[in-house]
Amino acid sequence: MAADPMDLFTRHEETLDKAVAAIRGRHFWTPYPESPSPRLYGEDAAPRGQAAFEAYLGRDFPLDQPSDGGRVATERSPYGIALEVGYPHADADTLVAAAGAALPSWRDAGVRARAGVCLEILDRLNKRSFEMAHAVQHTSGQAFVMAFQAGGPQAQDRGLEAVAYGYDLISAYASEARWEKPQRKGAPVAMDKRFHAVPRGVALVVGCNTFPTWNAYPGLFASLVTGNPVILKPHPRAVLPAAITVAVARDVLAEAGLDPNTVLLAAERPDERLAATLATRPEVRVVDFTGSTEFGEWLEANAAQAFVSTEKAGVNAVVVDSTDAYRGMLGNLAFSLSLYSGQMCTTPQNLFVPRGGIDTDEGPKSAEQVADDLAESIRGLLGEPARAAGVLGAIANDGVLARIEAAGGLGEAVLESAEVAHPDFPGAVLRTPVVVRLDADRREVYGREHFGPVSFVVTVDDTAHALRLLGETVTERGALTAAVYSTDESVLDEAERTALEAGVNLSANLTGQVFVNQSAAFSDYHGTGANPAATASLTDPSFVAGRFHFVQSRRPA
Repeated sequence: MAADPMDLFTRHEETLDKAVAAIRGRHFWTPYPESPSPRLYGEDAAPRGQAAFEAYLGRDFPLDQPSDGGRVATERSPYGIALEVGYPHADADTLVAAAGAALPSWRDAGVRARAGVCLEILDRLNKRSFEMAHAVQHTSGQAFVMAFQAGGPQAQDRGLEAVAYGYDLISAYASEARWEKPQRKGAPVAMDKRFHAVPRGVALVVGCNTFPTWNAYPGLFASLVTGNPVILKPHPRAVLPAAITVAVARDVLAEAGLDPNTVLLAAERPDERLAATLATRPEVRVVDFTGSTEFGEWLEANAAQAFVSTEKAGVNAVVVDSTDAYRGMLGNLAFSLSLYSGQMCTTPQNLFVPRGGIDTDEGPKSAEQVADDLAESIRGLLGEPARAAGVLGAIANDGVLARIEAAGGLGEAVLESAEVAHPDFPGAVLRTPVVVRLDADRREVYGREHFGPVSFVVTVDDTAHALRLLGETVTERGALTAAVYSTDESVLDEAERTALEAGVNLSANLTGQVFVNQSAAFSDYHGTGANPAATASLTDPSFVAGRFHFVQSRRPA
């Protein structure tokens, strides 16, 4: 017997109210603990999650959805284990038709019912966070703890954040009203008006290899809560996390008496270009994408019928002017450059250091000394193999390896990349970061993105020169993050003005356990939409509002 979707809303209403309060107040809050502790998730959660993951290997994934009967298997684990999971294949016509047929019932369910269904999906995903962690680890290359956090609770936070924005934007306004206009003579003119939040249409989410849930959930849940059925097209190397997500969503929808084709998986064959085909279909009215600048710009130019949100490549920068915590600064930067082998869109790439050096709590440091000490800090962080494996994760694809190999020839290598043996996975490919010293006139090198564990210490004339280059590179090529280190309030103020004008989020004087390449849901905006690296922020009102329209009807009272 089907459950009433409104019962799901009632079950999760308190969580939704707290989420709405959090996006307005921007304070810390989460219903999904990020620690993989048995005290939080249960003593049997970890072994159950691992067993669930292992049960998928070498088999067809249990997903009952429209297909042509074919199977797709395109993944390989960066840790060297065989995956060989098969997924149902369907062409664009089949997927779009099924999603389109599901739209009316999902639209008519109303925002409360949709929010309830979305929160139930997220709650069930949270209970399967260990299973998801293994799936994310062995498709993205993230280390297990990071895969648990970023692939599980933190991704769920971002999904809930999107639901909160969508629910708030729709429910804050009256759905019906009696409108009365006084007249000088006679009775007032009275109208009964109804206001409908109407979804744009079928939505497409194009996932990425490195963060297959964290980057997909904002678009997925923003589209769902605003009434759009979603086709989730995962990266060919990271299908399993998306398949688990879709399976959970379809179960909840079916149990709620709604069409499970409201959420569909679009697994593609090699060279099929299914994302491009789907994105340009006239029925597809919303597109979310994370990945390369080339394809992101293609979508922006060619999916003209859709509301398109893209997160692309960027050139993230750090300005080092001075510090009163030199060792803390080095340690923070070393971790930021090493985390997940730099395979994050938020990892710093360019560190601008004045030619005359910087003032520190340990006395003056030359630009050369800063670079050398940073290299030594990275060596210290990654000196023990087990610790290094936990920080670095595995290299996701051959393109990252090629950039590592090429980086040493771009300038003076202060730190060369080294291979690291993983204690548990002999087939894993682990590499430490490479740090290259350049002069500011080598803009053709540091002015473009080198995705992966490749960074540049760029010698500049002075801090003003560094800030100018930060602003120019962000404006020209985009960035997701920027940072500054300084003990001078006037420098910090100027850095903030530069960041505001360039449209990039800024962090100042990070020396502890907060890192520039990490952002907190409900509080931090991920990206801005104000520079070429992204057209939207995850998550803000503009990311959600373009997914629906208010349409009214009226009649005399």
